[in-house]
Amino acid sequence: MEYMTGPVTSSQGNILCCQCGIPIEPNPANMCVACLRTQVDISEGIPKQVSVHFCKQCERYLQPPGTWIQCALESRELLTLCLKKLKASLSKVRLIDAGFIWTEPHSKRLKVKLTIQKEVLNGAILQQVFVVDYVMLSQMCDDCHRVEAKDFWKAVVQVRQKVLHKKTFYYLEQIILKHRLHQNTLRVKEIHDGLDFYYASKQHGQKMVEFLQCTVPCRSKASQRLISHDVHTNTYNYKSTFSVEIVPICKDNLVCLSPKLAQSLGNMHQICVCVRVTSTIHLIDPRTLQIAEVDGSTYWRYPFNSLFHPKQLEEFIVMDVDRVRDQKQGPGAGMRSNKHTLADVWVQKTSEMNTSQQYHTRTHLGHLLNPGDLVMGFDLANCNVNDEFVNKLNPHHIPDVVLIKKSYDRARRQRRRNWKLKELERDREGMDTDDERQYQDFLEDLEEDELIRKNVNIYKNANIAVESDTDEEGAPRISLAEMLEDLHISHDATGVEGAEMLTE
Repeated sequence: MEYMTGPVTSSQGNILCCQCGIPIEPNPANMCVACLRTQVDISEGIPKQVSVHFCKQCERYLQPPGTWIQCALESRELLTLCLKKLKASLSKVRLIDAGFIWTEPHSKRLKVKLTIQKEVLNGAILQQVFVVDYVMLSQMCDDCHRVEAKDFWKAVVQVRQKVLHKKTFYYLEQIILKHRLHQNTLRVKEIHDGLDFYYASKQHGQKMVEFLQCTVPCRSKASQRLISHDVHTNTYNYKSTFSVEIVPICKDNLVCLSPKLAQSLGNMHQICVCVRVTSTIHLIDPRTLQIAEVDGSTYWRYPFNSLFHPKQLEEFIVMDVDRVRDQKQGPGAGMRSNKHTLADVWVQKTSEMNTSQQYHTRTHLGHLLNPGDLVMGFDLANCNVNDEFVNKLNPHHIPDVVLIKKSYDRARRQRRRNWKLKELERDREGMDTDDERQYQDFLEDLEEDELIRKNVNIYKNANIAVESDTDEEGAPRISLAEMLEDLHISHDATGVEGAEMLTE
């Protein structure tokens, strides 16, 4: 006979709790969990309410001792910041788990649920869960404090151009906005002949100067002033000033080059028209269509001035146009423009329509002009030009009239303009009554010059109905494909420093 035997099992007996007497499984403390918690609190010494400093302007949190970091609500970065506040207290326990408990975003409270373990009486390990409240206290960070103070700056970039027209500054403003160079700016101040950019550090000012040197033809100087000196740590506090001077030449200016410079540019005629100012000065000879570019360093070696200012433009009516088909180039001539057409034009001033006085000139606007069109130009025959290079020219080589651009109905162009630009928010000392007219001139230049538009962000204007890209009058217009949608991004949503400086 066989007997089946199984494994022998031993059951552990229960004991009575030494405090309340209920049966429990044996443990090193000989106490139940409830009694053990009444005797020992492992969260003792860990603060249940902690303060966190928060900057409302830039939405950053203070990480002691002096670092401000960007954290989203209930993010891993914010949880790390909260736990660092308890780092000294948590060193005596073992952290098992941590996580956020949802709170109302506007309550200025953060709740973190912690799970900790600690060895207590006679080697028993006790685990406990509790909640720590974090109170968000408002405190302005150093960067925002400098922005609000408006006079706490370490570097200033003074941009100047000694001209009557602000076309170059309007173009420069759009370039700065497109490349977001205004983000680190504490303040932008507009004065009569330029702009001042204030920065909190010298490095930001140097970055702006380098950007300007790559964007417009200019030259710069740097200086610094000692504010304070700590003899104990041998530290110096300076305020730096960068002076940037832009060449005094704007679009549609009539200039007279020095003989040496004209020869170096391919034997150009000395009297030229500036068709564009980008990183270089773009010139065209209206008699031969020869083009050339003059950079900043070349200009300061061989400087030249504008012969007229924009207010001296006069209106002419085209009486006859004879386009020049074959134009022979002289020896050593440079490149010629393919976007312009050479033409012999007979014009008459609109102010002299009751006379028979007509002027003959050769122009680069042959592709735009037809008999009866209005055109703006400079009258050299009836004015005294005070320029050292013009005075040395042969009078037979000086044209009677130089035509600059075709004239369109400005009011009609403004009504049909279905796009807009953004502007830098800046402090203005005083608004000139001529500023609006100059700004309209700049907008018309954008419509007429495709190369300049490539460097500018153009936005659709939702307040004006979208029409066709063509114009019955023939005025140039910006196509819808070149326009961007105007996105309204609030500063609260982005948290990007400097976003508040964008205005429509």
